Amino acid sequence: MARINYLTSIEFGAGALGTLAETVEEFGLERPLLVADHGVLAAGLVAEALEHLPAGTPVFLETPPNPTEGAVLAALEQYRAEGCDGIVAIGGGSPIDLAKGVALLATHPGPLEQYALIYGGLDRIGAGVAPLIAIPTTAGTGAEVGRAALLTLEDGRKLGFISPHLIPKRAICDPVLTYGLPAGLTAATGLDALSHCIETLCSPRFNPPAEAIALDGAGRIWRNIETAWREGRNAPARAEMMMGALMGGLAFQKGLGAVHALSHALGGLKDVSLHHGTLNAILMPPVLRLNAPEIGDKLSRLREAMGLPPATNVARELEALNQRLGIPAGLRVLGVREDHFNWVVERALADHSHATNPHHATAADYRSLLEAAMG
Repeated sequence: MARINYLTSIEFGAGALGTLAETVEEFGLERPLLVADHGVLAAGLVAEALEHLPAGTPVFLETPPNPTEGAVLAALEQYRAEGCDGIVAIGGGSPIDLAKGVALLATHPGPLEQYALIYGGLDRIGAGVAPLIAIPTTAGTGAEVGRAALLTLEDGRKLGFISPHLIPKRAICDPVLTYGLPAGLTAATGLDALSHCIETLCSPRFNPPAEAIALDGAGRIWRNIETAWREGRNAPARAEMMMGALMGGLAFQKGLGAVHALSHALGGLKDVSLHHGTLNAILMPPVLRLNAPEIGDKLSRLREAMGLPPATNVARELEALNQRLGIPAGLRVLGVREDHFNWVVERALADHSHATNPHHATAADYRSLLEAAMG
């Protein structure tokens, strides 16, 4: 187990959950709110976390798969009613993102919308955000070290809330917590992490350190995802997947791109429930094809990091990986319809990730990408 300091402090390694009690004490928390969801509860991980928390720690479990403004407000109400002084979030990106929304509104006046990046929220979020400790149970979103929360407002807009003050004060990354993750979620969350690394690399912003982290993360995920998918309790593969996801979260400070602009928009659809990582897996190949003419030698660097021959078609390799891991063949089988396109394209163009796609994507580009991803 190791302590890493980069953007935040990170306890990493098998058994890291055992540091939770001393972490809570370190930050002076006497009554944290534990934020999770029913899946994490069913896996027994809420009970494991509670063993390291003060007696009587309140628990919020009503986290939806795509966290909503309504759920944030419900958790905030419990936070205040219970007299909480901080938050511990355990789970995938959804509980951690919801916890960031609660940490923000616990110390900043509403409404939530004013803190969205596209509405100038970056400058409105101050350092007084309630302390948050994040414990990931998937190797996917990187939310445990990320400065962003993706939250869906009541009108269906899925917006990014971004600030260095939203980065959890401590990330506790224990690969053992992922051993029971089902194969399908191992694949979808792992491919989410891979998309973070690839989109960060492709982002046109100048940030060589972030690119180096993204390349290393992509290599770790590529080499280990199939082993972790087949052998859920393979300790080295699970550790490498968690580190790869962590690196994706550290790197995407550089910005993402059209994959996430579209997946954020699709995630805001009210009549169909879509998993973020699955969307990213499906969207990555067509977006990579769109961006290839604009990214110079980045594809050759990616091939090298992933151990692929120089002439390899990376988009085709990603499609083959999706197929081997049982990712659905396209958006259509997930319930996406052509009559969703106008709404999705409009929101993709307004998404904060749109600005850092290497190809200046137009409405027509986004429509073509959706058509290509329908299957």
